[in-house]
Amino acid sequence: MESFLSVVKHKSFSKAAKELYLTQPTVSNNIQNLERELKTVLLDRRSKTVTLTDAGKEFYRYALELINTRDKAKHIMMEKSESIEGELSINASSIPEQYILPHILKGFAEKYPKVTFTVTHKNSKDVVEEILKGKNNFGIVGAKYTSDVLEYVDFYQDEIVLAVPNNEHYNWASETVDIASLLSNKFIFRKKGSGTRLIVENSLTDLGIHLDNLNITSFIDSNEMIKKMIELELGVSFISKLAIKNEIDLGLIKTYRIKDLELMRNFYFVYHRHRTLSPIAEAFRDFLIDWKGSKLD
Repeated sequence: MESFLSVVKHKSFSKAAKELYLTQPTVSNNIQNLERELKTVLLDRRSKTVTLTDAGKEFYRYALELINTRDKAKHIMMEKSESIEGELSINASSIPEQYILPHILKGFAEKYPKVTFTVTHKNSKDVVEEILKGKNNFGIVGAKYTSDVLEYVDFYQDEIVLAVPNNEHYNWASETVDIASLLSNKFIFRKKGSGTRLIVENSLTDLGIHLDNLNITSFIDSNEMIKKMIELELGVSFISKLAIKNEIDLGLIKTYRIKDLELMRNFYFVYHRHRTLSPIAEAFRDFLIDWKGSKLD
């Protein structure tokens, strides 16, 4: 089963063999024995990239659950601080990945020095969809997506602000501006799937404003590119205040709040409540609960 999960992870028998310190024929034999026992084909080997069959997709979430349950049982039999070791694979949305997660991992690594990390950037919607499909058991997101099977643990609060170029054109007297006065401005927005965009879009809808009412000139996937575009006076954007801290300190970007627009939001550790977290993932969740409210260095 470990051979099966590793091949699915790497889409390669040779890479799975390397990860498990086995020979490639041994990995192949392990999976053939598994398929023989289950009386079905789990992997499509006809192309260079190994993919899951329909039966393989169905079995994958059970295999992951069984391995996690086994690891948890081993973990309970040992001292917690001594047993937490291995690789923690984290899928995280843009803002927490770039500006919060490094601080968290620093503290987690100090507590659990035998843990290594793999961090993959995905937007909030994709993180949630992969959990629902059984591809992953947890992730870090910047918005809640409604589901009866998802559990959210908030660990940090952020504010979304209107970011504008630091020039005389945007030299408004008040720190709070009316959204109606901004409709003619060129707006830069995140692409669909972004937690920031979802929160802004929902908040604007509550005020009776649709995105079509705004003069949106660009949809961008990268926060770094959005910041640079604001600096170059290509438009204004709603963005995490945490993400533009350095640009504010350097006098490159100014921020304003929008009247009657509530743009405070939390970041969450999200997981499937009906699946067992691995011991490392469970320790990471517990660490975030204790870390909650901590200030970033």
